[in-house]
Amino acid sequence: MEKRLNVFADVSRECAQLVARDAALKTALKAIRRPHIRRRPGGFEGLFRIIVEQQVSVPSAQAIWGRCRSAFGEISPEAALAAGEAGLKGLGLSSPKARYIIALAETVAAGTLDLGGLAAKDDEAASAALQQVKGIGPWTAAIYLLFCEGRLDIWPPGDVALQAAYGAAAGLPGKIEARRLDAAALAWAPWRGLAAHVLWTYYAHLRGRRPI
Repeated sequence: MEKRLNVFADVSRECAQLVARDAALKTALKAIRRPHIRRRPGGFEGLFRIIVEQQVSVPSAQAIWGRCRSAFGEISPEAALAAGEAGLKGLGLSSPKARYIIALAETVAAGTLDLGGLAAKDDEAASAALQQVKGIGPWTAAIYLLFCEGRLDIWPPGDVALQAAYGAAAGLPGKIEARRLDAAALAWAPWRGLAAHVLWTYYAHLRGRRPI
């Protein structure tokens, strides 16, 4: 497998290639100067946190994650299984998310999913391996590979923040439709993940807050 660019290092050259392809990305990058690249620990803890963050606001996700950290200390499959669905729901997770966490914990504990071994797989194979677990779809898999592994050509489909950011940068009256943005992103390969980081940073800029 060929060596991938370190997304957590200097990506100015790749950003220049992106903005040459799309005027909206150029507008976004001009406003933020450089993208904030989100970096998270990987493994079970990283995927647990991303499931917590599915389809909830940032403050809600942070509150639930804080309670999980306080309750468990070390976020591990064993801790999640010991808590069970009831314990996870008591920390603020919805019933479906509690079931997803338990399914993930069982899969990792059984060795069916080797999160540490994903780095040796190409993007498609790594995403497919993650999506074998109940509750992990294309968006969740993409977020894990972007934030926890620093991959550059992964695109999170249907991301609402990306739709809003691109719509604003393109001068649209509202957010762009998901299918239109996902289709446009095909032209940004092999830097689709980097484009997502540009737009997430721009979204934080539009909302007047620091990117997280």
